[in-house]
Order: sequence, then C-alpha cells, then structure tokens
Amino acid sequence: MPYFCDQFSFTYRLMPQSIHFIAIGGSVMHNLAISLQQAGHTVTGSDDVIYEPSHTRLSQHQLLPTELGWFPDRIQAGLDAVIVGMHARPDNPELLRAQELKLPIFSLPAYIYQHSQQKQRIVIAGSHGKTTITAMLMHVLTFHNRAFDYLVGTTLDGYESTVRLSAQAPLIVIEGDAYASSPLDPTPKFLNYQPHIALISGIAWDHVSIYPTWDRYVDQFEELAEAMPKAGILIFDEDDNMLDIIGQKERTDITKLPYQPHPSKIIDGQTYLLPRRGDKIPVPVFGEHNMKNIAAAMTVCDRIGITEEQFYAAIPTFKAVPHRLEQVIERNGKRLFRDFAYAPAKVEATTAAVRAQFPGNSVVAVAELHAVNLIPAFLEEYRQTMDKANQAAVFINVAGFSADERALVNIDAVRTTFGRPDLTVLTDAEALRQYLLDKRDKATIFLLMSSGSFGDLNFTELVDALL
Repeated sequence: MPYFCDQFSFTYRLMPQSIHFIAIGGSVMHNLAISLQQAGHTVTGSDDVIYEPSHTRLSQHQLLPTELGWFPDRIQAGLDAVIVGMHARPDNPELLRAQELKLPIFSLPAYIYQHSQQKQRIVIAGSHGKTTITAMLMHVLTFHNRAFDYLVGTTLDGYESTVRLSAQAPLIVIEGDAYASSPLDPTPKFLNYQPHIALISGIAWDHVSIYPTWDRYVDQFEELAEAMPKAGILIFDEDDNMLDIIGQKERTDITKLPYQPHPSKIIDGQTYLLPRRGDKIPVPVFGEHNMKNIAAAMTVCDRIGITEEQFYAAIPTFKAVPHRLEQVIERNGKRLFRDFAYAPAKVEATTAAVRAQFPGNSVVAVAELHAVNLIPAFLEEYRQTMDKANQAAVFINVAGFSADERALVNIDAVRTTFGRPDLTVLTDAEALRQYLLDKRDKATIFLLMSSGSFGDLNFTELVDALL
C-alpha cells in the first residue's frame, strides 16, 4: 500500500489537506473523520450502510454522505489522502479509482502512524484488557493535565471522540487490535504503529474467524515483539506463559518489563489497592484481571514520567469502561452487571471476578455465543469458564444465524464442552428473559456477558422486572 513520504507529517501541521474516507461509517473511521475536520481539513466520505451512532454523529458534523453507495467520480486527482476502512472490499469502485489516479491510500492505522511519526507511540495490544488499560492511561494523563493524542476502541465517559490527533501533543496512546488493517493490508493493525512502548496484556485465542488456529494468532504478537524498534520497551503480563516466551526474545536492544496483579484487598464488596507506602486506595474496578490492568497502566506511566503517587491520586476517579464489568444497577439488595466478555478467557475472568467480589451472593451468569464461537475447536476453549457461577446459561441467538451458521448449533455439545451438566442453553430472547425472571427470587447477582445484544433484549424492562 502506498504511503506519504515523511514530509506528510510536517505538511499536516502547516496547511489543510483534502481527505476522502472510503467506508466513513465505521466506528473509528467516523471519529477520525470528525477529528480531521475539526483540525481544519476538508473531509468527504462515502459508505453503503451507516449505523448508529455513526449516522447521527456524521450528520451533526455535516459529514453524512448525501446518498449511500460508492461513487468513483468523487475521487479526484486533487485529493491529498484516501483512507480506506475494512468495510470496503478490494474491488471497491472508489478504491480502484484512487489506485488508478495513484493517490496516496492509507489504512486507518497507517494514517495514524504517518501523523504520529514525531510522537512517542504507546500501543496497548493483547487479547483482553486493551480498552481498559488504554482508558486508564488516558484518565491519568488527563487528570494531570498532560497533552496527548489517542485512539481507543469505544466511546469513554468524558471524551467526545474515540480519536484525537493534534500537532502539539508529544505522545499518542493507541489501542492496537489484531484485526486486519484494510482490504489491501491483511496485517494486524498493531503492526502498523511501530510503537516505542508496546504492552501485550495477555494472549488467549481470539478472532477465530481471522486466525483459525492458535499458532497463527500467537504469531501476530511474536511479530509485534520482534518488530520493536531499538531502545523500545516491551511490557507484558508475567503470569501469562505465552507472553513470558515473547518477553524473553533475544533482543538485548529493548527493555522488557513484566508485571503482576497489583496487590489488593476486598472489604465489604469494595476493592482497595495496597500500595507499598501509605493507606489503601479504593478503586471502581475489581477482579484479578483488573488488578493486572492497573499494574500494566502503572508500568507504562512510570516510563512516561508519571510517578506512583500521581497514579494513585488519579485512579480512584477512573470510570469503568462502558460494558466492561459495568454495574448497570443495584436495587433491593440485588445487582445487575453487563460485560463485553465473549471470548473464553474473558468469560472466565469476569465470572471469577464477580464471585470473588461478592462471595456470599448467588450468581447467575449468562454468556452469549455467536456462530464463530461454536466452531468445535474454539468451543472447547470454554470448558469450565463459568464454574464460579452458582447457575449458568449460554444464549445463542439462532434467529440471527444464516443456514450454514445454524448447522453449527449443537446444544448437547455446548453443554458438554462447558463441563456443566446443569448448564442451560437458550436460543431465543424470550426464553432468555423468562429464564432470568425465574431466577429473580433466589439470585442476588445477575451477570450478562456478550459483545452483542442478547437478541435485542429490552434491558430497561428486564431491570424493572428483575430488581
């Protein structure tokens, strides 16, 4: 994929650019488009489908395409950059026209890298914890009025956008995922950023639709570790066996920093950090995985001039990332939590965290599995992941499956694989609703884990009925 010469970053600071987005409706793409417009650039874009909240936000900034579809005549020779999102295909008419005109074409991560060549780049990668660690870093930097740019995968409280690019900020914090960079660049996004500081939070097989084997998935993180620039810093979870191997790569020219869960204590349902000096510190997150996230963020902060004391001053006011072990409501002695957990390691960590935080409560846990999770080799990874719950269920929204996807649904196999004979397997939203209502007199904690919507379950109505 062609890129700008090094002069691009310098030019970005001096004069407005004309930039066109192919697939502008993407969750990060539309945020980048708005950010660039606010920086004074002329931004246009197109897409064949745009969902909320992208539709409303693009409309508010007068960036919503006048009609949906691809229009190669919009690609003119005067464009300074074309940014192409993953929703586009390699044969996209606008992309083909840009190639014909030999315009500078970027994937989103390649564009972010070009803009941040003169900044210190901090990339948070891994199978879990990426968003939370990135959000913690952003919160601490904001708390102490440090100038920084960022790219994070979801909207956070207190931040209007998921992307900020500026000419002045000396560093950028990037959540780096393992999805392909663009239709023309199949490498993981995090390999484009060339980080000065790379943090790998943990490796557990994920994105099985892209990486059909464990080895192929792990290879991507090994490439990230091996591609670290000289004098780079690699931070990794010391308890993760795979990361220990990556962290011990024969690279004497980089600094390797392992971390362990931050010492903590649970008192009456509240988690406190136990610093080396001083009093215990209350934090709004809990679970061993979050204590690892805190330790990871602290390790990064130490390398960019944020002291332990400064970190501890900021972290009590950190707001948990939406849908990351988020307490939706507490009422009448009962609690409802939602979590983005969908991969096996996430389901296990979240269920264990709730059990440890509320040991005397009866926990009902529900995990939604998508079609890709039901591939037999991957399904096996879920074994015993929900053992810490008193009662457990798996929800599979069969109504949203294609015929081929429905062929993967084997309820007996799901129950056997999870290793719980009492596991309930539900295949429609109404059955899920009734299952939860049947538990309301006995359960005190409801934990709902999904990257989806549980078949568009009406949560407002559910909460009122349950609690």
